[in-house]
Amino acid sequence: MSRLILFNKPFRVMSQFSPCDNKQTLADYLDIPDVYPAGRLDYDSEGLLLLTDDGRLQHRISHPRHKLPKTYWAEVEGAPDPAAVARLRAGVELNDGPTQPAGVEIIPTPVLWARHPPVRFRASIPTHWLAITIAEGRNRQVRRMTAAVGLPTLRLVRVRIGDWRLDDLQPGQWRMELVATSPLPARVRSRASAPGNRGPRRSRRV
Repeated sequence: MSRLILFNKPFRVMSQFSPCDNKQTLADYLDIPDVYPAGRLDYDSEGLLLLTDDGRLQHRISHPRHKLPKTYWAEVEGAPDPAAVARLRAGVELNDGPTQPAGVEIIPTPVLWARHPPVRFRASIPTHWLAITIAEGRNRQVRRMTAAVGLPTLRLVRVRIGDWRLDDLQPGQWRMELVATSPLPARVRSRASAPGNRGPRRSRRV
């Protein structure tokens, strides 16, 4: 059995434990030995980040070859028309090549925690939310996809990786599961730890 940590990464936190300029890192929230991120989440994105103490599991979660689907809620500037949604679903051309087909739906405004600092809106331009599911892992892919169809992303929250969901975890909270490592994603779930770490574990400045 391997340990798997489901962590709600707050906005403007690096997906690493090592110090990085004056930015907050995972070390400010997680005091769990011998776990490492399985993949990453951008500094200015929020939501589900998985960590594990098992190198094989880490590889199977994070390696693009396994095509583990990831779902994001994206608040975009503007009104998504059917043509823009169709382009996102079919795949859009980026500077590093076309994206694979994606699952894309317009969704009602989700109930989320307040972001600090808040999103800056333009009063004359409406915003909408999209649920976008991809199985690739390119740098800032969702943001680049929405920008390519004229819908800049203002806020991005990852809510699912494979079978693992963010559920009711708040920023800075985490929970632990015990996972059967063969095969992924079969697992034995254990609430070995209730949601914890509601805020930074300590204030850290480098």
